[in-house]
Amino acid sequence: MWKFLVLVYGVVVFCFFGVTWGYFLGFLGAFSVPKGINSGAIAPLPETLGIDLACLALFFAHHSIMARARAKRAISRFVPHAIERSTYVLVASLATALLMALWRPLPEVVWHAGDAARIVVLLVFWTGVVVTLAGSQMIDGLQLFGVRQVVTYFRGRLPLSEPFRAPGLYRLVRHPMMTGMLMTFWAAPTMTQGRLLLAVAMTAYILAAVKWLEERDLRKALGEDYEHYQREVPMLIPTRLPRRSLRDHEIAK
Repeated sequence: MWKFLVLVYGVVVFCFFGVTWGYFLGFLGAFSVPKGINSGAIAPLPETLGIDLACLALFFAHHSIMARARAKRAISRFVPHAIERSTYVLVASLATALLMALWRPLPEVVWHAGDAARIVVLLVFWTGVVVTLAGSQMIDGLQLFGVRQVVTYFRGRLPLSEPFRAPGLYRLVRHPMMTGMLMTFWAAPTMTQGRLLLAVAMTAYILAAVKWLEERDLRKALGEDYEHYQREVPMLIPTRLPRRSLRDHEIAK
């Protein structure tokens, strides 16, 4: 019974994440969702900035703290190891939902793309979505979002330690998911002050977190192999074609 509950928890969290992420695309792109980034009551500027920046700070704090190895070990003391990743995904989804629910609009237009340019910008936006999804699947999306862990636990199997590889997009940039997300943040046919605030804050956080948190952890875990990977592959922007030696590149965990 316990294993079944763990499985249900992981699957429900994954579905909740999918709904939250899909809504976030509508929120960001001002598509057909009840509340978009430019909708809602307009509050005085100090109040708006205070609420929006507080929501962003909470979102950043979660991703900075819970993704660290020490935090993962601490969480595993209170929840089964099999749902540690699902719990991270759940908190991330809740933080995203809270940000969207409390966000105050800054609707003043910074720039507006014309008809032809609008098509190009939307193409970049949806390309970013595809890149983000493809990047997650190339490194086993089910494990990334905690599903594989609960399925393995339900089946009574030990988790497998597979080598870290650099497949597909990971031969072009080290963090293609972040590249795709940056594309969606900035590809706005109508860029308002509110969306610009979100784009600037998210970009600054991604650059800082990837460089000083995530890659530091990867160097500690993978050593010289990851340092070699860093030298061979750009972080976020593909500036050169991948070398032949990276086609089957693997880094042992």
